Amino acid sequence: MHSSTSSAARSGTSHRSVIPHRWPSALGLAAAVIVLATGPDRQTVAITVGAAALCYLGAAALARPWVAWAAVPGFSVVMVASALFELPWWVVAGVAAAVLVVVGLAGRVSYPLLGAQTAAVAAYGGLAVTGLLLAPRVGAVLVGLVLAAHAIWDAVHFRRNAVVPQSLAEACMLLDVPLGLGFLVLAALG
Repeated sequence: MHSSTSSAARSGTSHRSVIPHRWPSALGLAAAVIVLATGPDRQTVAITVGAAALCYLGAAALARPWVAWAAVPGFSVVMVASALFELPWWVVAGVAAAVLVVVGLAGRVSYPLLGAQTAAVAAYGGLAVTGLLLAPRVGAVLVGLVLAAHAIWDAVHFRRNAVVPQSLAEACMLLDVPLGLGFLVLAALG
């Protein structure tokens, strides 16, 4: 009896200690809920895809995982710059991506990691922008699916504990899937 009581106590303690460690999940899910509650459009979802891809590229280009977290608010600089120059956000994001690639190449970072992140920006970002150019309903489906699919990229990096902090990959998964799929549901209902 004593060992089962001890085991239960340890189990209860471990459950309580796990909760603070799930803050990235809570953060990602809260962000998804907030965006869904505000009635997102294709542009918002596509911007989320672009921001996610640039966060990973920034961390790879500078060989500093923490840069991915810094890039989350840093992406707002891209948005402000695009507004100031009266350019689509994805043009300025593309320039930022090119600068990051050049910085990464000059810094002699891992070329395979930099190449993979560059390809991800081109693929995810390209599909998200394509979704903006298509008919509204088809474009909405594409950007929602692209965002949800980005969670696969997050999961790979979470599992490998590579390029970005696991906390960012975790938060991203819990943002990408609910927001991407939730957007698909809202688009279908609208």
